[in-house]
Amino acid sequence: MSAGIRRIFVWQWCFGLLGSLLAGCSTADNEMAAGNLTSVNHVDGTAINWLSVNGYRTAGGGGRACCIGLPFKWRPGLVANIEWEVDPDPYAYSKWPPLGTDGYRAAQVKHKANYQHYKTTVEIPEYQEKVCGLNVHFLPCQEVKVTTSCRMVGEPQYPIKEPLHMKEPAVCTK
Repeated sequence: MSAGIRRIFVWQWCFGLLGSLLAGCSTADNEMAAGNLTSVNHVDGTAINWLSVNGYRTAGGGGRACCIGLPFKWRPGLVANIEWEVDPDPYAYSKWPPLGTDGYRAAQVKHKANYQHYKTTVEIPEYQEKVCGLNVHFLPCQEVKVTTSCRMVGEPQYPIKEPLHMKEPAVCTK
């Protein structure tokens, strides 16, 4: 074995040993699981264009999108920093000039100026079961609830019970 090959072998062995030692430093408290990031809009007449949770961004139109990282083991102080954009009139385009025209583009710019942006921080409730992802529920008056439940919305065991298709009140009391 030549000196150059021997040197490469020694460095590979050293880096392998170092990597093994560093891997031994992790704990279950720091291990993360990837899950779907799901949005559920309970408010009729609005649309969630996008949402971001702790830096993980996805489209907000409902359904599931990959991915968000959550610790395998819940710990006190675990929070979701949520930002989102709301379209208060998601069906306005039905009254716009034909697609591709200057009138359409102007209507789109005017419409986007009415988008509303919100931010909040909510505690992630304690979870005992496996982590299935994070479900973000948008309620009237910019109230937000989250759950990591593996159950489906509407199942009796699902922890968030607010109905879908709620109306936004004329005045929010916060």
